[in-house]
Amino acid sequence: MNLLEQFVQKQMVARQEIVKDQKTPPVFSAGDTLRVHVRVIEGNNERIQVYEGVCIGRHNAGLSSSFTVRKVSFGEGVERIFPLYSTRVSKIEVMRRGDVRRAKLYYLRGRSGKATRIREKRNWQTKSGSAEA
Repeated sequence: MNLLEQFVQKQMVARQEIVKDQKTPPVFSAGDTLRVHVRVIEGNNERIQVYEGVCIGRHNAGLSSSFTVRKVSFGEGVERIFPLYSTRVSKIEVMRRGDVRRAKLYYLRGRSGKATRIREKRNWQTKSGSAEA
């Protein structure tokens, strides 16, 4: 392991000690619908803003990992990039899992309406944990 990787590992451990109330981020990938709770500071006021949309891509780079969430607001597409390990991101909820064949869903930018729908990933496991025949 080189010096840079060692430094990043130490920083990740230090961040987990600083932010004990924040759990590790949930497992999600492109195509999943996410609800991201972000702390917004306006002057002396601080509030939580919820941003819900489809994850169109992830950038996995250790401490500087990020993910992009896209939603359509008033007929206009809005994308926002969130740092995965930011202290501003208070919570990430996975609302539904999407079944896609790409790691980056940039093709959704050129589509509108029903063409942007993503089918939901099916869970073939039964309650007992075995797969159905």
